[in-house]
Amino acid sequence: MFTGIVEEIGAVTAVTASGDGVRVTVRAPRAVSDAGHGDSISVSGVCLTVVDRGEDWFTADVMRQTLDMSTLAGIDEGRAVNLERATVAHGRLGGHIVQGHIDGTGEILDIRPGDQWSVLRISLPAELAPLVVDKGSIAVDGVSLTVSAASPASEPDAWFEVSLIPETLAATTLGGRSLGDRVNLETDILARHVQRLLAFSPTAAAVPTEGGSR
Repeated sequence: MFTGIVEEIGAVTAVTASGDGVRVTVRAPRAVSDAGHGDSISVSGVCLTVVDRGEDWFTADVMRQTLDMSTLAGIDEGRAVNLERATVAHGRLGGHIVQGHIDGTGEILDIRPGDQWSVLRISLPAELAPLVVDKGSIAVDGVSLTVSAASPASEPDAWFEVSLIPETLAATTLGGRSLGDRVNLETDILARHVQRLLAFSPTAAAVPTEGGSR
């Protein structure tokens, strides 16, 4: 479990084929400072498991499903990635509850820089649109952000916007993003649970007959 508060920007130093997936090595001095074999580290929003580590690096396996769902597909050496260690039970929840389970990806459609912040407009897969609400939470490349605007339900091509303060631009990879870049998206877990519960709700309740039988 993570909070979406990025601890450092790391860099991919090696990528090797591993079955139908890949094994990646990431330079991450802070993330591995207290990491052990089997620990979880969020890599640009994707929860990966440490299978090996050194003084300033760790290695993790990325399976095919994860590659298909995220921007880790086609990952290569030199890519900058956002890193966050799993949160501890007694720590502060600085962002929101983030699982590191990517729902899909979006494309940066617009970047509007301002004096104090930059606004990013990001495309949203149609199936995720009902889960994103104005002033709600979303993780973009593992960064906990507040939705500052969302497309109306009537609009065919869904999108949402986030406003990034200078600290977020400097401390995460979002500051270096360009138009057309793909980003990992994880919607709010509470919204996903509500959607699933509603899917099992009956469309019409049975009405009892006289005498209490149905």
